[in-house]
Amino acid sequence: MSGMVEGKVVVVTGAGGGIGRDIALMMAKHGAQVVVNDIGASVSGEGNDAGPAQRVVDEIKAAGGKAVANTDSVSEPAAAQRIVETAVDTFGRIDVVVNNAGILRDRFFHKMSEPEWDAVIKVHLYGAYYVSRAAANHFKEQGSGAFVHMTSTSGLIGNFGQANYSAAKLGIAALSKSIALDMLRFNVRSNCIAPFAWSRMIGSIPTETDEEKARVERIKQMTPAKIAPIAVYLGSDAAKEVNGQIFAVRNNEIFLISQPRPVRSVHRSEGWTPETVAEHAMPALKSSFFALERSGDVFTWDPI
Repeated sequence: MSGMVEGKVVVVTGAGGGIGRDIALMMAKHGAQVVVNDIGASVSGEGNDAGPAQRVVDEIKAAGGKAVANTDSVSEPAAAQRIVETAVDTFGRIDVVVNNAGILRDRFFHKMSEPEWDAVIKVHLYGAYYVSRAAANHFKEQGSGAFVHMTSTSGLIGNFGQANYSAAKLGIAALSKSIALDMLRFNVRSNCIAPFAWSRMIGSIPTETDEEKARVERIKQMTPAKIAPIAVYLGSDAAKEVNGQIFAVRNNEIFLISQPRPVRSVHRSEGWTPETVAEHAMPALKSSFFALERSGDVFTWDPI
């Protein structure tokens, strides 16, 4: 076994299936020692089962790789600490964290309950923070490390029925940027991937229109394995100059995603009143307003 992450120790959360599984398998194929983390819950986060994580470990070992299973939840700080400790105790160090674990509890905003909001934010955003924070001191002390976080165009652009998920995923992009800025001095990198891939989580997206149904059919063409190569790259030393970026992967396409910057300004030397904002500022800015679009409105073409 040899490759781009030869000898590195990699934690992949939510690696019992889907995107996480394929990332774990490819990390191992390229020489990494992998902690396969998954609690084995349902898409909505209920239950637990050690089977999915162990099956991925068995696949890696059958192919000649090194891996260990972990079934701790990313949503609790002590459990997240144990995930990182599993890497250090088993393999002696930690080099890469892939924050992939997630759940869905989709609901249109006016119907969403507080438990539905809390559960999704807890796993995605708090989970990314807890696991990253647990690894941060190890990275600082060794003077190297890489974070790879899964964000989503549902957060970066928008989507129906996913206020909780979208807020968490946009928050993850901001978290990643903050980590990149804070830990650059320690030679630690942090980047995001917005994956387009069919998984059991996609099946819960509301599909009330023909357009939404067509979008899901397009997504079905895109396999989780397509996401793994860029994740392996971002965890490797080949990506040492790549930091604070957001990428999207859609089948065979890789996109660099823009980050918020001013697009137009207006100035009034005497300052603004509500009336002059209405009469002058908004008319001047309106031509540069962003359309109220969903991810599916932007990525309309068939997967390449």
